[in-house]
Amino acid sequence: MVTTQGIVEGYGGAWNETDEGARRRLLEKCWADGGTYTDPQSHAEGRDALSALIGGFQQQMPGARIEATSGADVHHNVLRFTWKLLGPQGNTVMEGVDFGELDGDGRIKRIVGFFGPPPAAS
Repeated sequence: MVTTQGIVEGYGGAWNETDEGARRRLLEKCWADGGTYTDPQSHAEGRDALSALIGGFQQQMPGARIEATSGADVHHNVLRFTWKLLGPQGNTVMEGVDFGELDGDGRIKRIVGFFGPPPAAS
């Protein structure tokens, strides 16, 4: 049985996988068939679109990596976790938080990502 933490780790691994076939295999294990991904700059529906989005990210930022900075916090099939984007030299380029929803099989069916800290209260 794969845990939610394992699913999130597989998803993070897909963002760091440069081989398209290996990335696709990771997504098949952790990403629901019709899963959607949304962040401030992009939106993807389905595994093929997400894999292509990840490939484009890797072309724009060669050598960059995504690293989890928290475990997966889950309740009622809803999850959140934090991450950071590391540049090729290991410097932190950006931090963020992802919120998601799991399907009945425990795979990710939706991720909504936010970049940086929340805005200051007014």
